[in-house]
Amino acid sequence: MLAAVGSLLHLRLGLAFRCAPGTPLEVARRRFAASPVWSLPRYSSDGASSGRGPAGPAGKVHRVPAEHRPSQFDKKILLWTGRFKSMEEIPPRVPPEMIDAARNKARVKACYIMIGLTIIACFAVIASAKRAVERHESLTSWNLAKKAKWREEAALAAQAKAK
Repeated sequence: MLAAVGSLLHLRLGLAFRCAPGTPLEVARRRFAASPVWSLPRYSSDGASSGRGPAGPAGKVHRVPAEHRPSQFDKKILLWTGRFKSMEEIPPRVPPEMIDAARNKARVKACYIMIGLTIIACFAVIASAKRAVERHESLTSWNLAKKAKWREEAALAAQAKAK
């Protein structure tokens, strides 16, 4: 369970306990056993205590402090991304990681929708251009007709001024 390496005592639990370089292993074990690490309460991700250690004053278990009250827009995103089936299922407080994940998923879905709409618009423009070619219409012919109309209007305005 314990392994002494230099001045650190490594534990299999992923913890390290600092001791003097020449300290015998038995002294370090006794010092670690006397520390209050084992009496600390442990919490799961849903905020429930694992049963070890005191549960705080009057036996009350404290919830994880990093919780977020979702807005109506956040609730709609949570529904759209499939986290919950209905608005009634959404709890009053949600972990911020869940909202971030739902927003990222919604962002990706919105990007896919925009990509699809862009492809559809491209095909619509291609079809419209093919119909215009069949009618012998082009941007050049439109531009020449517009400029001829402007010249004609300018000539009529000059004749009206001259009178």
